[in-house]
Amino acid sequence: MRKKRSILHIAIIVERVFKISKHDVTIRPIEAKDDQAIYEIIQKILEEYDLDVPGTAYYDPQLATLSEYYQTLTKGEYWVLVQDQEVIGGVGIGPFGDHEGVAELQKFYIMEAYQGEGYGSLLYKMAEDFAKTEGYANLYIETIDTLGSANEIYEYFGFKALSEPLSGSEHGLMNRWFIKSLKSN
Repeated sequence: MRKKRSILHIAIIVERVFKISKHDVTIRPIEAKDDQAIYEIIQKILEEYDLDVPGTAYYDPQLATLSEYYQTLTKGEYWVLVQDQEVIGGVGIGPFGDHEGVAELQKFYIMEAYQGEGYGSLLYKMAEDFAKTEGYANLYIETIDTLGSANEIYEYFGFKALSEPLSGSEHGLMNRWFIKSLKSN
């Protein structure tokens, strides 16, 4: 059963799909039919960076069934990036542990052949807009230094580096942590 979405959230999705139509891609909430494709994308990328080890998303128990997992989250969602009916990437937002007002940017991956085309910015904007709509005050991400270009994009999006993870981290191998305030100046 799909969870109910607010009118504002639906409006954000419609606006985002309209704005990206010139890119011949669609961003939409994940469906069960997308689970295998995004699972393979995430695992392939992690394998390429020798991150197919415990302490990374590679071994997350929900990785093979992200559509089901995100249905259980309050104030959470996962989107897939689709081109020509093929899933080429995705990103999620979910609450981070017991930290009130903190959302985590989760499983933000795009197939290598589609990186550098601006699709990451489209996915990120969808996720950030959702986090703001859901009332989160901060957006948090955990990563690792070997993903150099990914870390640079987080700084580009306005994230600030932290010296240590927020308490409650589930990915012990990560050694870079970033946070961004979502409050308007």
